[in-house]
Amino acid sequence: MMDDMDAPKTNPSPRPVVTLSYAQTLDGRLATSTGSSQWISAPESLRFSHELRAEHDAIMVGAGTVRRDDPRLTVRLVAGRDPLRVVVDSTLRTPLTAAVLAQGAAPGTVLAVTDRAPAAKRDKVRALGGTVLCLPTGAGGRVDLVALLATLHERGIGSVLVEGGAGMITALLRARLVDRLAVCVAPKILGAGIEAVGDLGIRELTRSLIMTDTSVTPYGVDLILDSRVDYPSDPADGR
Repeated sequence: MMDDMDAPKTNPSPRPVVTLSYAQTLDGRLATSTGSSQWISAPESLRFSHELRAEHDAIMVGAGTVRRDDPRLTVRLVAGRDPLRVVVDSTLRTPLTAAVLAQGAAPGTVLAVTDRAPAAKRDKVRALGGTVLCLPTGAGGRVDLVALLATLHERGIGSVLVEGGAGMITALLRARLVDRLAVCVAPKILGAGIEAVGDLGIRELTRSLIMTDTSVTPYGVDLILDSRVDYPSDPADGR
């Protein structure tokens, strides 16, 4: 288990390899407008997601996903070890009764917070055996994801699987922190609902993120698109 610590204020690359994985409908929705998402994907796709978990050192989600779905974030459908659980939770909203902390799960869980997280609740998480990482703030006063990934790398984490939610997906893509994308596309249409990817600040088609080395594999009625993410060169970098 990682030691409880305050992360340094600046912590540049290197960072772990980041895989982004989520299930969406054909029209790009993670959930209905009320937040219902279980289950968008078929059972075969869920097995694939557990295979991904077993391949990575850590699995990371946002606090909203934990509060809404209360996932265990373990490997159950295939053989393999459970990854380290990382919950990005700027103000420490995760309930102490959440599956990632309760019934002995806490020693395998890291809560990434900012200094806005209540000190008393941090102590309660530590008392359960969980790790609290106090990190610098980034955009909107949230956990600085660059600092978080760098800190995980320093602690021996070489690969991270990110399973959502929408805010986390968008923030990582916007910051160019995703190396691999593994998206389950289910043959369902919701219309209004929670979109998988929000505004990335792209105003010209030439600035699109490009998926390369792509494979498309059927899992039951679903399709899994697995690819590497290429980012357009930044004119500001002179490339």
